[in-house]
Amino acid sequence: MTTDSSLKRGLAVLSLFAQHPPRDPRGHTAAEVAVLLGRERSQVSRILRSLEAARFLRRDRASLRYSVAWEQYARAQQITEARLRSDGRTALEGVAADTGECAYLGVLRGASSVTVLESMPPALSSFVSWVGRGYPAYCSDAGQALLFDADDTEIAAVFSRTDFVRHGPNTPADLGDFLTRLDAARTRGYSIVDQEAEPGLYSLAAPVRDFRGEIVAAVQVVGPRHRLEPATAVCADSVVRWSTWLTAVLRSTHPD
Repeated sequence: MTTDSSLKRGLAVLSLFAQHPPRDPRGHTAAEVAVLLGRERSQVSRILRSLEAARFLRRDRASLRYSVAWEQYARAQQITEARLRSDGRTALEGVAADTGECAYLGVLRGASSVTVLESMPPALSSFVSWVGRGYPAYCSDAGQALLFDADDTEIAAVFSRTDFVRHGPNTPADLGDFLTRLDAARTRGYSIVDQEAEPGLYSLAAPVRDFRGEIVAAVQVVGPRHRLEPATAVCADSVVRWSTWLTAVLRSTHPD
């Protein structure tokens, strides 16, 4: 696998294992991978053997099924985390430039969203940093976006020990209220948090997915309601565009 084209095909196979977990605990057969990719079995077999030789995949000798070599998967996650921080900064700088407002990258930690990166336009650089600070996900700027892919049962588990304390005039009253707002956000493709975290605060956020297709962060733009609410369309376009860009960076390259 020395050419760029071969590398892309190999990455496509690894992405497939992440997106289509095998039903058999021993892994996928070459035939199954070929069908899922829509490629010739002989070509797929060569790619699988190359990935096995490079220790990205393991082959069960009895069934001839392939599975992910988990030590490499762990390394891939470490690389994703590193790229999330380096390329995440580029995304936030893009949002801040587009909107003239503060941009943040948030992640989910238990029932809270935590800011891991931020970018502030020069005119707003005196604002207090939020990096490392958590806030209840049910009313935070990134909470809805971080839970886009979770079902109702999973979300109920996240908030099972959470009291829906009022932080602003529009804070969700309970789990059902949060789920209703989350459904509306999914339909839009981004969340709007309007005075839920505190009075006068307005924000938009969109999810970022990794090579497994799982949400690992949210790109946010946050500011005073009197400025952001009239600019909702511009802010939404920016957070969606830059979250999509960051997702593309984190995910495997598509085959030719």
